[in-house]
Amino acid sequence: MNKQQEQFQPAPLDVLIIGAGLSGIGAARALTDKCPDKRYLILERRDAIGGTWDLFRYPGIRSDSDMYTLGYSYKPWTGRKAIADGPDIKRYIEEIAEESGAIHNIRFRHQVMSASWSSDEGLWTVRVKATDRTGETREERIRTRFIASCSGYYSYDEGYRPEFPGESDFTGQIIHPQFWPEQLDYQGKRIVVIGSGATAVTLVPALAEQGARVTMLQRSPSYIFARPLVDRLAHAMQRWLPLPLAYRLTRWKNVLLGQRFFRNARTRPGPTREYLLHLAQRQVGSEVDMKHFTPDYRPWDQRVCAVPDGDLFHMLRSRRVDIVTDTIDRFTPGGIRLASGQELEADIIVTATGLKLNALGDVRLEVDGKTMAVADCMAYKGMMLSDVPNLMLTFGYTNASWTLKAELTCNYMTRLLRYMDRKGARIAVARRDPAVKALPFLDFSSGYVQRGVDVMPQQGDRECWRVHQNYLKDKYMIQYGRLDDGVLQFQ
Repeated sequence: MNKQQEQFQPAPLDVLIIGAGLSGIGAARALTDKCPDKRYLILERRDAIGGTWDLFRYPGIRSDSDMYTLGYSYKPWTGRKAIADGPDIKRYIEEIAEESGAIHNIRFRHQVMSASWSSDEGLWTVRVKATDRTGETREERIRTRFIASCSGYYSYDEGYRPEFPGESDFTGQIIHPQFWPEQLDYQGKRIVVIGSGATAVTLVPALAEQGARVTMLQRSPSYIFARPLVDRLAHAMQRWLPLPLAYRLTRWKNVLLGQRFFRNARTRPGPTREYLLHLAQRQVGSEVDMKHFTPDYRPWDQRVCAVPDGDLFHMLRSRRVDIVTDTIDRFTPGGIRLASGQELEADIIVTATGLKLNALGDVRLEVDGKTMAVADCMAYKGMMLSDVPNLMLTFGYTNASWTLKAELTCNYMTRLLRYMDRKGARIAVARRDPAVKALPFLDFSSGYVQRGVDVMPQQGDRECWRVHQNYLKDKYMIQYGRLDDGVLQFQ
């Protein structure tokens, strides 16, 4: 019996991975490389690999991080674009799944509903809803030593969608980007995109490029800056150096530049703000009022939006896109009336109003008969939940590429599993110290973060309980720090 067939036998698994997106496939690759003796299975609620990059299908969908850091360290990004399109990212994930053999260990249309831990057995019992291709469902139970939760941080079932007065009066179509209609014909249509974040700045130029007449309606501005679509230095290094070396150098260049930018924003917010506004002013010139690009918060209090080759700015300068900063009074039959009295005509309204956060993909946790609310737990090194044994939580950076932290997390898991094998331990659990002060998991003022405070775990005011938005600090702590640190306990 080969290893791939063994994955599906009824004996307890070593690791159950939840989610077949960028994080889940990365976790599988790490297990294959570093713990080849471990039996794992991936459960994916959808019917395809890709996670975010399979779910989101709106026009222009792309990364808001460069692919040299959004990609994994072991698989060089060879695409032309540094800011890649969604389908290209999905293919990248599929290639890792094929190369690592993870593709053979995925059960699609399997949604994890709950997980119950028994300390006596040292095992999780996971309840799963499986759906066949006819739509029939059945319940399965899987037992596993470890769980790797790689299901992301937002709900796949619903986005954040505020209700606006008069919506029922609007005679056109209202769309949330998370659920974009596959056959939508929008060429020549008047479209109002409500929002100012990464989704809005992606959608607006893409819709206009395909012939729509687009207005970007924002309640408040975001920091937006132009970033090269193609990293010419990276391509030059690829021509002259071995590909792995060129990729590694580009990756570190981008990590260090990103860390420096974020540190400057936090330690010198005034000059950083002036610098970003200066860059925006150079892009829009005198044709566009800078009030639309002048936020009332400090840089990196919310995520800074990058637009490749300044595509949004170009559309605004050429009058192919309009931008309005105002609040909504109500929807009307023909569009939107603003608080200022202005009316925006629309055939389609796109509510790019954000995500709805959740933790663990809404999986209900129980430890030795006690229900564990994720929001009541504290995050140990940003990867494990206090008093929840043998569970790894993947949560990437808000100020850098998601994958940087995801790769550290899956490598830590394999390191931890090997350590437990050497010590003969079955259980690893971070015990919460009541003396550690609880703080919000994310230090971010973005609306989606503030709305999700009650569903996310907490962080603490002491080192191993801090959630660092710092790759270099995390890399040292996670990759080289002691496993048996006095907080993580083994049984």
